[in-house]
Amino acid sequence: MFIISLTYIVDLQEVDKLLPKHIEYLQNQYEKGNFIASGRKIPRTGGIIFSKVENIQKLEEILEQDPFKINNLARYDIQEFIPSMTSDEFLNLKEE
Repeated sequence: MFIISLTYIVDLQEVDKLLPKHIEYLQNQYEKGNFIASGRKIPRTGGIIFSKVENIQKLEEILEQDPFKINNLARYDIQEFIPSMTSDEFLNLKEE
């Protein structure tokens, strides 16, 4: 599993201009099964995406399609981790 932390590197006005395209991109990735959760950071300095794609190479290819990345609006930090314990609601995330 991967946690992707986006940090905006431009003013929010620039981010907001491409937000509808970014949301469309996210919806497309959910439909493909690539993303499992996402949302804004508080304060609004970026966002977080959870992904269960099989490897970091595929994830990087997917992220290259994000309008925020294409237009250099955010920095992307990727952290891989193995969820070994979860609550009952998230058992599908658990890896052995």
